[in-house]
Parts: sequence; structure tokens; C-alpha cells
Amino acid sequence: MSELSSAISELTEAQTAAVNWVDGPLFVLAGPGSGKTRVLTTRVAKLLAKSPEKSFRVMALTFTNKAADEMATRIEAFVPEQQHRAKVGTFHSFCMQMLQQHGSHIGINPDFAIYSLQSDRVDLLRDAIRESGLNSDDDRFLSAIDKLKARLIQPEGSAKRFRDSASGERIEQVFRAYEAALSRANALDFGSLIAQAYRLISTYPGVAVHYRRTYAYWMFDEFQDTTDGQYRLIKALAGDSFRNIVAVADDDQIIYQWNGASFQQIQRFRADFQPTEIQLPTNYRCPPSIVAAANQLVVNNTQRTMSKKPLEAGKTTLLYPDGQHIRLTRYSSEEEETIGVATEISKIETSQLGEVSVLARTRALLERMLKGLADADVPAAIAQRRDNFRSPQFLWLSSALRLAARPLDRRALDALTGAFNRWFDTAILSDDVASAAEISSRSLLSEWAASVSSVGGERVEALASIAMRLSSHPSTFRDAITNSLEQFLQESAEDSSDLEEDRAAWTALVRSIGQSIGRDAQLEQFLQELALRSKEPPVVPNTVTLMTIHSAKGKEFDHVYVIGLAEDVLPSFQSVKAGEQSPEMEEERRNCFVAITRARERLCLSYADRYRGWAKKPSRFLQEMGLDLPHTPVS
Repeated sequence: MSELSSAISELTEAQTAAVNWVDGPLFVLAGPGSGKTRVLTTRVAKLLAKSPEKSFRVMALTFTNKAADEMATRIEAFVPEQQHRAKVGTFHSFCMQMLQQHGSHIGINPDFAIYSLQSDRVDLLRDAIRESGLNSDDDRFLSAIDKLKARLIQPEGSAKRFRDSASGERIEQVFRAYEAALSRANALDFGSLIAQAYRLISTYPGVAVHYRRTYAYWMFDEFQDTTDGQYRLIKALAGDSFRNIVAVADDDQIIYQWNGASFQQIQRFRADFQPTEIQLPTNYRCPPSIVAAANQLVVNNTQRTMSKKPLEAGKTTLLYPDGQHIRLTRYSSEEEETIGVATEISKIETSQLGEVSVLARTRALLERMLKGLADADVPAAIAQRRDNFRSPQFLWLSSALRLAARPLDRRALDALTGAFNRWFDTAILSDDVASAAEISSRSLLSEWAASVSSVGGERVEALASIAMRLSSHPSTFRDAITNSLEQFLQESAEDSSDLEEDRAAWTALVRSIGQSIGRDAQLEQFLQELALRSKEPPVVPNTVTLMTIHSAKGKEFDHVYVIGLAEDVLPSFQSVKAGEQSPEMEEERRNCFVAITRARERLCLSYADRYRGWAKKPSRFLQEMGLDLPHTPVS
């Protein structure tokens, strides 16, 4: 039996119905731990396996590169000879590739840079304002610009979107200047990827027709996280005729309302596409008592599918007896909570620490817990997205690659010289390098290589040689990467934690990018993919993972500790102020729902009587889950 046939044979009746779905719109309402990733990947593989002689492709989009990589790996294992027909990625990577291939229709060159760093965007905005004579350096304009882009609004006429006409006119002027500066730099920011892709297919509908003909089946994972702009992009791509769309969502896990996610997108999909609906309510992750608590909690929300079935417990192998899967502990203060949780975790076998996670609503609680775990000699790390590297070595390498692809990129030169100065304790000025390049007519990277010759030393000479060859022959960038990594190996072990983390992150990134675009892709494509991905290193084995609840979505652990379950903390002060029936409170309840359903074996909940010196009541969510509150804090 093939791996695909084996996977199909293990599906439940509801999962099989979703996998076997062929033509027409389908909406899959999938609860946490219901096997939705298995359903998606198996469906893609089956569509491809049953049509080896066909040329159509299948598209499956999700929201994180990690999830996309996992899906692509599974599909390749199922149908290695057909995997090239599957486009698996994120919304942003899909739009990036669309603009690479067709963006020239709207004046976007395919080798555009992606400004993923806020510092690059702030610098660009300031330059745009100054060059336009607007006489302002207010960085807060970026927030307004981002909100406009999220709603797919172009600069022209954007002023009328504001109640205050004077403010609107001002923002439109800055928006125009900022977009013009991006265009001059041949660059896009994250918001531009979705907005410009929408502008492309709106202006040239033939591009959308091309995608409908190329990709016969579309699938969207985590559909509840789509923004208004992303939904409108899907709708425009589909047009009036394309209906082979499968959307997988859970309306009880909408926790990104601040970023535009909304129950409204699910309702719009139902209204616009009239899909058949399949529910996957069986949870195979959590013990029955956690499933029961989750059901009792989330039923208090109203912004959810009225006909939604409650979660069903499908986990049959349990490591702990009934009554030991959930524990609630009360502490007198957040300091005591930190010490108590850290002490408890310290008793877990070291080999099991990688299956332990501490979740909190705020990063401040996690930072306190990180210190508490360190005091208890427990290895731990806060998981968070990194948009850039931290070590001067990898900052230098990524900047050198940017300069090789874009020889006049002053921001890349600033980053390169800054990294080198920090690395070798020098004081080379990027302005001096740029001025010398104007006189010599050399590229910025070549001129930099010449300028560091006075520093001396074998390593500096080696880096200068790498930079010089990279500048002259950008196509040899893989050799430059290999040679640079060899130089990095010669670094002293002292103060090398950033370097080691960056090295691990780089290795994982190169592997992931190679899987996504192939190992023979051009430098510009490599850099575009690099910009889209987090530079966070892989988790070190036997390390406790600390995460905000928003970061934990999609993850699961054997032991989950959710701390700070007090009023004004979870739920947040803002949601308490907004009121019990508010959308803010419903989202906080979904945050709690997401947190508790990360646990595979044990769920440890805790709260304190005081946070930051202020008395707090226990979270309302605890009683909604049907839990008995402790009469006194632990001593």
C-alpha cells in the first residue's frame, strides 16, 4: 500500500468526504486538533495522483511559511513525481510570485526588493517627505498608509476616506510620496504585495483568467485569518465563474481582529460562493476534560456559526488518569505565580522540556517567566518573529547579497558598513564609500571592498575578496555564501550566541527557500523569499517554549501552562472596559479557547490575586469553563 493510500484509509467519514470533494465550492469548519492539515494535504495529493496525464495545477495557501513548508513536505511524500504541480505557500508569497511574473503590466519590475524591516520603511518615508518638500518627519504616517493598503486603497483619492479633510489631504500627499519613493527604489513593502496584486488583476483581468486556467483547484487554510483585502483578492481572482474553492476555517479561532481578520469574511464566503459545508468537530489532540472545558467556554460567544457542532473528544490514548488533565492554581502575586510555575516545570524530566510551553496574553508576563525559569535552571526561550539577523556576520552577508543584486542600494550599504564596523570595531563611513564610488564609477559593494583594505588582516582581506567577486559576478552568490560561512567558522566562541542562532536560522531558511523556489533560483528571487521569512532560529532541543497566545496558534505541546488568567489580563483591560457583549471580549474568549486547546496531555492554568501591585479578580473564563476556583492561594 502506498503512503497516500495508507493515509486515505485512516481518514474518518467526515475527513474522507472533504478529501474526496472535487468540483464546486466547499467550506470545511474544522475545530482544533481535527486533522485539517491532513485533510488538505491528502486532498491535494489525491487530485494530483488521479490525474498524472493532466497539466493543471493545484493551489493551497496558508498564513505562515512554516505551515506551508509542512504541507509541501507531506504532499511531496505522498506524490513525489507530481509535487511540482502543487503551489503551496502563503498569501504574500503567492502575490510576490504573481508580481514577479506579471507586475510589469503596472510598472513593477520583477527584481523588486521587499522592504520587510521597519527601519527601511521609516528611512524611506523620511526621504520621501523631505524630497517632496512636505516639511515633516512624522513616522506615524506609516500606520495610516498601512491601514489604507490593507483596504486596497491606492494613494489617488485616499484623502476622501478621512472625516477631517485637512488631515486626509496631508496623508494622501505623504502616501503619494511614499509610493513614489518605493517605485524609484524598485521596492515593495508587505502591504504592497496584496494591494498591488489586487491592482494588477483589477486593471488587467486577463491575469486572473490565466490563474483560473492554470490552477484548477484552490484551497485556503486558516481562512478565518483572512483580511478584507485578502478576501477581495480571492474574490477578484475567482471572478464570476470559478468555483473550485475549498476554504478551511474555525470561527472559534479568530484572534487577529486587530489585523483585519473577521467573522465577516466567513459570512461573505458563504454568501458569495454558496458552498457545501462539512464539519470536522472531532478533536484528536486534547484529553476529554480539556475538550469539555473548551466547549463550555466558547459557547458563550455569539459571533460563530449557529449550527456548529460542539467539539468531540477523539483522543483514546491518555497518559494521565481522569481528573488530572486540568489543574488550576491560585497565587498571591505574579511573583509567586512565576516562582510556582517555574518550580513545577523544573521537576519535569529534561528530555521532556521540549514538549512544555508557557502561554500568556502579554509579552511582559513571558519575560518575567523567562527569568523565573532561568533562576530555576530550566532552559527556556521566548518564541518570536525576527525580521532581521542579530549577529554582525549575518547582517554583513545579507547586506552584501542585497548590494550585489542592487548595486546602488544605499540602505544596504549603510547596513553593510554598520555590521562590519561592529564586527571589527572600525569606523568606516558609508557616506565616504558612496562618495568614492561616484568618483571611481565602481559599484557600492566594490568600493566598500576597496575601502576596507586599510583595515588589514586575513579575514578582512577574505571578506573584501568575497565582496569584490560578488559585485562583479552576482550569479556566483552561492559561492559567496559558502565562502562567507567558512569565514564565520573562524570566529571566537566568546559572545557567539547571536552568531550561532543566526547560523541555525540561516541553515533552516536556505533549506526552506530551496524547497519553495528550487535550488537554482536567481539571487533576486532568493532575496525576495528571504525578506518574507522570519529569521528566528529553530527551537533548541529540551527547551521550554514561551509564547504569546497569538504566536501559539497552530502549535501543540504535551504540557501547556497558561498563566495570568485574571480579569484585566486575560481578558484584557480593554475588553473588560468594552463590556461582556463586545467583539473585544469575544476575541479574548477565543484567545483563551486557542490557548487551552494547545495541550495534548496536561493543561495547567494559573492566576494571581495581584498583578503589578493591583488587586485582580480571577478570569471570568475560568468559571465559564466549569472550573472550581481555589479558596486560598498556594503558600
